[in-house]
Amino acid sequence: MTPALRIVHADDAIQTKISELSPVADQALTAEIESLHQELKYLRQRDETLNFYMERLDEELRLAARLQQDFLPKQLPQIGPVQFHTLFRPASYVSGDLYDVFRLDETHVGFFMADAVGHGMPAALLTMFIKNAIVTKQINSDGYRLLDPSEVLGALNNRMVEQNLTQATFATAVYATIDASTLQLKYARAGHPLPLLMRASGEIICLDSLGGLLGIFPDEVYSLGQMQLQSGDRLFVYSDGIEVAFAADQESQSSQWRAELQRRRDMPTEQLLSELTAMLDGETGSLSPKDDLSMIIMEVK
Repeated sequence: MTPALRIVHADDAIQTKISELSPVADQALTAEIESLHQELKYLRQRDETLNFYMERLDEELRLAARLQQDFLPKQLPQIGPVQFHTLFRPASYVSGDLYDVFRLDETHVGFFMADAVGHGMPAALLTMFIKNAIVTKQINSDGYRLLDPSEVLGALNNRMVEQNLTQATFATAVYATIDASTLQLKYARAGHPLPLLMRASGEIICLDSLGGLLGIFPDEVYSLGQMQLQSGDRLFVYSDGIEVAFAADQESQSSQWRAELQRRRDMPTEQLLSELTAMLDGETGSLSPKDDLSMIIMEVK
């Protein structure tokens, strides 16, 4: 017997049973059917309401994502032999990562990366506060003084602590400056993954400096690191999502990430960044990563 015939026979059987019911039972069944109709109507109305609010939420998150993109630098400064390249990939609509690259004066460029705990809207809001709170110059009647990266992170940390935020909100960060005329690099780190300096020879050096996470302890001291760069050097500043993305077991493994860079030491920076991006796209789940991905590459021509 075909499925269609089975349905016809089943319907006939039901109609027969209904016709055999007493008037009282028939009324009870009719009331039950009417109750089910009302419940179905309510469920449909609830689904329509939920769909409306989900579409509205989706649109608001898309607008928030566009706004966050607007806060990223539209054009990266290139001064003398110093050039910058970036990668920015949120795990969802908005990112808990934020970076900026900006001219400080005629010869100096400042650049920073911050990674708020978690990701999504709460983390993104914290990064907006960080972008607004960071101060890189001390202006007085005689002119200005560029603050050392250690001073910048110390002041930023105190501003976050003073906010006395209700949630356990903190962030990691790196701030650095480069003098394009002398190629002198200064940097400070607040619990962030170690920046990697790749020499022209292919040697990779971890740039370490001491300093705790932003927003936890007041008056935290951040040590200042300095390095003399040379032609052909490349500096990689990145969020921990990069390390996780290149780790086979989804755990943060900086050694695997360094190995991927080492294999591409002879590539031009544009090709190296393109290959790394292609690898991210090729990894399982990379199009919906578990963490935000951000990277700044500074190269000296």
